[in-house]
Amino acid sequence: VNERPLSRTRTGLRATGLPYAQDAAITRHLAAFLSKQQNATNDLKDINLPEHATFLHPTAVLFNGGVLKAEALGSRLMAVLNAWLVAEQAPQARLLEGAELDLAVARGGAYYGFVRKGKGVRIKGGTAAAYYVSIESAMPAVPGMAPDIVALCIAPFGMEEGTHEELPNDEFGLVVGEPVRFRFFASTIRREDKVGTRLEYWTDEELSELDELDITLPEEGRRAGEVVPVHLSAAVTEVGTLELQAISQKDSGRWKIEFDVRAGE
Repeated sequence: VNERPLSRTRTGLRATGLPYAQDAAITRHLAAFLSKQQNATNDLKDINLPEHATFLHPTAVLFNGGVLKAEALGSRLMAVLNAWLVAEQAPQARLLEGAELDLAVARGGAYYGFVRKGKGVRIKGGTAAAYYVSIESAMPAVPGMAPDIVALCIAPFGMEEGTHEELPNDEFGLVVGEPVRFRFFASTIRREDKVGTRLEYWTDEELSELDELDITLPEEGRRAGEVVPVHLSAAVTEVGTLELQAISQKDSGRWKIEFDVRAGE
């Protein structure tokens, strides 16, 4: 349960397609997920993990996806999970009965379209982490030292998909017309942070850095490298994309940066 997915340096260009994981070991991804969610039950009065627990202890498992129709794969996955639980003196998880695993995703997508037309029941869910973007501090340059950064909360823990948050009172400077880098962070334990919360210091346990985003934002009539005064707006879409919009304080200029939230989780 202490193992984590292996990662390697990716090439700058690759064929478009699904964002496949770099490590094919399912149990490593499962271990990473359960460890990150160790504190997920803190707000639930009826569920308390023992003090020695190193990961969230599931009590039941529901398979999804045609690949898990293979009995050997499903049995091995349950055996590994239950071995982790036994090692921490926890009850073994039971396997729930599923129906037509290979059609589950397709049926879910079809039902979601049905719900979008105002029919059926929609089960709302929120983000499993709080998300932050780095803001470079305004300070004189010091030779040999990178400028300090602040982590700004743009999507709080549990933010519902299909909703958005505004930061109209905070002004930032957006660099346009030249290559820039956006750094994103996530936290599964800072559940009280609101939109606009700024963190000057944090530990690796509090915030984990996600993939950086290198991009050149269009100038839209401005000169390359110009710093445009903007305020920010963030939204989480139904497909798990975090949309960060920078809105000009002086005119109708608007720039959108998109980040795959679910890939970060």
